[in-house]
Amino acid sequence: MMYSAKVMDHFANPRNTGVLPDANGVGEVGNQQCGDIMKIYLKIENDQIADVRFQTFGCGAAIATSSMATELIKGKPLSEALKLTNGAVMEALDGLPPVKVHCSVLAEQAIKAAIADYYTRQGIDPTPFVGELSEDCHDCHGGCDDGCC
Repeated sequence: MMYSAKVMDHFANPRNTGVLPDANGVGEVGNQQCGDIMKIYLKIENDQIADVRFQTFGCGAAIATSSMATELIKGKPLSEALKLTNGAVMEALDGLPPVKVHCSVLAEQAIKAAIADYYTRQGIDPTPFVGELSEDCHDCHGGCDDGCC
């Protein structure tokens, strides 16, 4: 399994790590079977992501995708952050091995969960903005029979 230089860099030197004490949007997603758990903290001001941090328990690809995803949304309006796809995260990392694609999906889901939490805290139904949230990594690659676990 070969990782790109960007994946290795974001794994060895992750950006935006840790807890954001004044976060007003927090999202946690994961799958016990795959072992990857991501928690994203957002500080949102004027519908823009002023700051973002993450904590990830998982493999190197999970840490790298969390790091890259936070870099891609930092300073962006919520509307733009909600458009972030796992494909964009993988592209920014110059790809991932097929058995690690679920990591990029979890990063996308964690961001959406944090934005949904922000809207909920504001007394706004997040569904029209975020859609229905799914946390099942089986949705993205057919289950843990493919070696991700």
